[in-house]
Amino acid sequence: MKLVVIGLLCLSTSALAVEQKWSGIIDLSVANVDGTQSYLKGGLGKFRANNGTQLALSQFGLSHHLELSDKWSTKIVANGYWDNVDDGIGITEAVVKYRGLPTDSGYRVEVQAGIMYPNITLENLATAWASPYTLNYSAINAWLAEEVRHTGVKIGITRLGKFFQSPHSFSFNVEAFTNNDTTGALLAWHGWTQSSRQTLWHETIPVPHLPQFDGVLKGQAKQSDPFIELDNRLGTHISAQWTWRGKGRLLAGYYDNNANTKIVKHGQYAWRTRFHHLGVKWRLPARVEMIAQYMKGDTKMMAPEGFDAVNNDYQSANILLSRRWQKHTVSGRLEHFSVTDNDEMVADNNNESGRSLTLSYRYRIQRGWFIHTEFNWVDSERQARTSIGLPKHLIERQWQLATRYFF
Repeated sequence: MKLVVIGLLCLSTSALAVEQKWSGIIDLSVANVDGTQSYLKGGLGKFRANNGTQLALSQFGLSHHLELSDKWSTKIVANGYWDNVDDGIGITEAVVKYRGLPTDSGYRVEVQAGIMYPNITLENLATAWASPYTLNYSAINAWLAEEVRHTGVKIGITRLGKFFQSPHSFSFNVEAFTNNDTTGALLAWHGWTQSSRQTLWHETIPVPHLPQFDGVLKGQAKQSDPFIELDNRLGTHISAQWTWRGKGRLLAGYYDNNANTKIVKHGQYAWRTRFHHLGVKWRLPARVEMIAQYMKGDTKMMAPEGFDAVNNDYQSANILLSRRWQKHTVSGRLEHFSVTDNDEMVADNNNESGRSLTLSYRYRIQRGWFIHTEFNWVDSERQARTSIGLPKHLIERQWQLATRYFF
């Protein structure tokens, strides 16, 4: 994988006679949190920031797009974060892409290879995987940002409606990937989050500071490596999309990392993680945009003795409504999320149930420059909190004020 990144970097730096484009985002914010220690510091807090008030460079994202020809291109995305919670800078995406010309029969083939997100999100479509709607991601997208990325190849075919005098287009994608074997560990142990932090490709994330990691789960490394390859097996993700021009789109898919749960290396266990996902993005009357997503799946980790150390079901659903007029954009999102612990490991209780509300307002100062304020409210129950002296039921709140510049 390092060779892929190095190769893409070499292409980017040596490109003199081809078309290239730089774009980016600078997000400077202040956040006030009424909650508990952030999951990024090994706590069970749902937010990226710790309790209290913090000033941060929440995101400095840079994307380089290189057009090698009318069919071939590359994209490298780097992100930096300076928030006194989890500072870091590094690569988050690096791909080479082939986009064929439409055939006479109205079909287009696309191929993409490298470090990439699975084709799931309907919100995080701005530069460097930022969301133009809210400062915090939905729970589903926060999980994707943390540990659901991989090295892979994606092949897609699209039936273009305009070739058939139709507003309807259909596409089908197949992805085969590696570097994803611990996916599910962080969702199991700290639960769903409401964050805006993307894990950098070289980073590891602390597992929560819970008693079981000094007891029944002491074999687990203190840092989870979300992009490690342990079993040399390919995972798959298939997705299909229907697009109605001028109206919206519907996206559905199935993900299976195909991990061998008998494998453990240096405290990193392979987790078998699978899920279905469904999303819709639609234009409603009164210039209101709606985005709704649903995910349901399971994840499993096996102890060296051969029994299930972790066996969880999980699901999350959300709906976002957004309206833009003149220089103003107002967005609101409701969510529900849960984790159901099915194993018999009493000392490691991963049960969780919660709901959340996000209210966001954005004002455009000038092209690419915005003032953004947001309120986040998360009401959740998680039994594991009681093992570190926190209440099972906790309401966490966050206020954010940010200035964001897209270039």
